[in-house]
Amino acid sequence: MSDPDAPASSAFRLGAVPKPALWLGLSGLLPFAAFAAMAHLAPAPWDLRALMALAGYGAVILSFMGGCRWGFAAAGIDAQGPGWGRLVVSVAPALLAWAALSLSPAAAAVICALGLIALFAADLSLTRAGGAPAWWPALRLPLTAGASASLLLGAAADVASR
Repeated sequence: MSDPDAPASSAFRLGAVPKPALWLGLSGLLPFAAFAAMAHLAPAPWDLRALMALAGYGAVILSFMGGCRWGFAAAGIDAQGPGWGRLVVSVAPALLAWAALSLSPAAAAVICALGLIALFAADLSLTRAGGAPAWWPALRLPLTAGASASLLLGAAADVASR
């Protein structure tokens, strides 16, 4: 009999994700989609304001995802506990997001998208090592894809308007 908590058993099955986490995570995609659409469809200057809001929201979410990793490390989900490596990886997203916001909104959106993608890859590794719940990748995949796509689409609106 296989262990239901093993990372391989539920790595990408949305049914394994706790319902509150799934619903809250999916509803967190709504601002991404709305601001990306507004960046393309709204008249000036609202298109730029939408892109700024999109980049800001992306920075907040990237920081939040780092905070999730801090929580996993601090809780000692695996035997390694809160070591330097895990904690450094958990604060890096917030620092990256903060630095990104000093750039243009389009550049900030791209950097936040790349940060979310990189953190997803790190989360896969963390889950395989037993440092995150087995269902974590199943939640992170659609959320990372939706958020990153929205951020990149929003940045593309800025490029297209020039």
